[in-house]
Amino acid sequence: MSLSPAAARIAKTFCDSIQKRRSFEEPYQYFILDNLMPADVAAQLRDVALPAPSLDGVSGKRELHNDTRSYFDTANMAKFPVMRDFADACQSQEVVQAIAKGLGAPIDDTFVRLEYAMDVDGFWLEPHTDLGVKKFTCLIYLSDDHEDLGTDIYRGVGDHFGRPPFVPNTAMIFVPSENTWHGFEHRPIKGVRKSVILNYVTHEWRAREQLSFTETVRL
Repeated sequence: MSLSPAAARIAKTFCDSIQKRRSFEEPYQYFILDNLMPADVAAQLRDVALPAPSLDGVSGKRELHNDTRSYFDTANMAKFPVMRDFADACQSQEVVQAIAKGLGAPIDDTFVRLEYAMDVDGFWLEPHTDLGVKKFTCLIYLSDDHEDLGTDIYRGVGDHFGRPPFVPNTAMIFVPSENTWHGFEHRPIKGVRKSVILNYVTHEWRAREQLSFTETVRL
């Protein structure tokens, strides 16, 4: 796969960030990446003009609002070139190999799924593990002035461990397993909490329209 100069720049920064990762072992292994992408790319993604969905008083699971969620899909990648550049970088062999070798993720022959998440006041997520068809989870923070809105980490359901700060252009990463409990405690959100959720998913993923590409990644 030949990358455009813009996508190649993102891939290089992503790989450099993996090399400089911060590793944590409690309550399960996870990583924090700093400066995941070039600063101008992070700003462009933050400023993508998509409407934040209304919760209508309902939250707890993202799938409760499947009809209003946004993805780096064919339509959005055509409308927002920065989305296409980022997706191309995630599909590239350079990034795929860095994730597999550096972070121990079993992502060979998986699909790139990228969600553009826009969370508003009233949003919360119950603890869950991502175990199953998701082989890699990367939660990339975008918006400003949301330091206390990082992903909540749990030892188990009802046993809150802590949360990393929500710093723009950083990411919390883990390889889903039976103990990778995470969620989002109900607390005030000022404005729109913007993030990108990067998953590599197996062939069992049914909602193919959410995927960036029809081809899988290969090591």
